[in-house]
Amino acid sequence: MIDSGYGLGRRTVGVLASTAVLVFSGVALATDQSQQRQQGRDANQAAKQDARSEKIDCRAENQKSNAACRQDKRDTKQDGRQEKRSIKY
Repeated sequence: MIDSGYGLGRRTVGVLASTAVLVFSGVALATDQSQQRQQGRDANQAAKQDARSEKIDCRAENQKSNAACRQDKRDTKQDGRQEKRSIKY
């Protein structure tokens, strides 16, 4: 009887230890994904701001037609989305 209680305690400790390892590895994975999402959002927001500034500058300098300025803005935003994808995946 004494031996079975000791075996049960060892088993319980083993289960708890393995559970802790699984939980902490999941937390580390979630933290890494969170950082990637944040970096992706930052890249996307920076691209949007760059696109706004670029369009304002384009229209102020009157280098191109308004349609061409809009297309440049779209291209800049698309580049930002692509950068976001490269960070996340």
